Order: sequence, then C-alpha cells, then structure tokens
Amino acid sequence: MNQGLAVKTFSEWARRGRVVFTIEDLSKLFPGDRRKTLLASLRRLVDEGVLGRACRGVYVFLLPGNSAPDLIEHIAVALRRGDYSYVSLESALSTYGAISQIPIDRLTAMTTGRSGLYRTPWGVIEFTHTKRSPMDILGNTRRIGRPLRMATPQAAWRDLKRVGRNTHLVDPECLSHD
Repeated sequence: MNQGLAVKTFSEWARRGRVVFTIEDLSKLFPGDRRKTLLASLRRLVDEGVLGRACRGVYVFLLPGNSAPDLIEHIAVALRRGDYSYVSLESALSTYGAISQIPIDRLTAMTTGRSGLYRTPWGVIEFTHTKRSPMDILGNTRRIGRPLRMATPQAAWRDLKRVGRNTHLVDPECLSHD
C-alpha cells in the first residue's frame, strides 16, 4: 500500500468517526496486500507518522490536529471487539464523583473477555474479567455518548468490591444519587 492511498483511505474513515484499526480491519481495507507486505507497510506508515501503534495489533490514524474524543475507549473497543466491555471500577466511580481522585492516564473496564493491562501512548487500559451475563451488564450500564457503556454507580461499586479493590477512597453518599 502506498502512503497516498493509505492517507486517503484513513481520512475517509476519520470523517466517519473511525480512527482506530486492528490488523484484521486493515487487511480488509487493503485486501491486495499479503500479510507480510501489510506489516511492512504498517511499519513504514508508523515511521512516517501517518499511524500510531497503540499496542500490538492496534493502530491509530494520526490525522494532524485531529484527536478523537475518548480515543482510549475506542482503542479498548478494538481490543475487546466481540466481548461485552464497559467502564467501571475507579474510572466510573471517579466520573460519578464517588472518588475524589481522577485517573487521568488509566481506563478501568470490566469485560466478558480476558483480563489484561495494555500500555498505549494515550494511557493505560486495564480490563478485568467479569462473569456477569449480557442481560445483567446491559441492565446495569448505560450508553452516555461514548464508545463504551458506563456502569451505574451501584454496579461500579459492586464490581470494585467483587474484584477486591481498595474501597476506602469511595464516598458511599455519592453512590445513592443515580
């Protein structure tokens, strides 16, 4: 793939709101490239500043002056595509004001996929596995105009206790205001 075609293709997708791509996505966008050729092209596009490597197998289109809102959540969605994932634990409780400290470089999320920690140039994504059913997840989270669903205050508190995290920073009075 040449740089001109790549920038044109990525720009079209960026206009639609999509700037995060997995290798599988890219192999579909550029179907003529063999795997080895695609990987070499991706290395070149990263070196030229067209793409940023978020983590293994996930790339971000670095359109100058364009920073997608909630980029870290878009990366999280790409990492756990096909699984139910939602913002919870400290990230959700901070959003609700139940924890005074705001995690600025870390996203904590629950997922039906595997647990994992991913360090990206845009922050750390921490996935914690949950055995909650899809119906339970959908009933205890909400869409708030972001890529990932957000746990309700009560669900985030329940998740925090269930996984054995530190609870002494949580203000329980903030949890009752849904």
